[in-house]
Amino acid sequence: MNHRRRKALQTGAGLGTLGALIAAGLISPGDALAQDWKAAFETRSLQDTLKALGGTTAAESKDITITAPDIAENGAVVPVAVASAIPKTESIAILIDKNPNLLAASFMIPAGTDPNVGTRVKMGQTSNVVALVKADGKYFMASKEVKVTLGGCGG
Repeated sequence: MNHRRRKALQTGAGLGTLGALIAAGLISPGDALAQDWKAAFETRSLQDTLKALGGTTAAESKDITITAPDIAENGAVVPVAVASAIPKTESIAILIDKNPNLLAASFMIPAGTDPNVGTRVKMGQTSNVVALVKADGKYFMASKEVKVTLGGCGG
């Protein structure tokens, strides 16, 4: 069932198709809400982002490792990597606390793969980089401050 929902969303299923999937009982309304990635990328707070991703609370975890520079000379291209040692990791999201839109990246982690992701993000100013990990249906988080000397979001 999860595979069908994911495939429908990947192929660009519109709201009408999501409604049909919900009506047919193939996905629940909560699952559809949890997959509303566009809404998650438009959030402005950690709590709103967590809610858009389908969660309610996130516990601090030392099993999440964030690799990022302590000082980024150019906020336009800040390398960030996140690794999770939490069993059954399902997804990893990278949030930038002081950016206009909090969610910078979101990765689905297929079962059996190494929960380790990396990307480059834009940071407008010195901020906390927050890793939000969903594992076994629960959310966990860790953060690291990155100082930016030259802003990348219009700074």
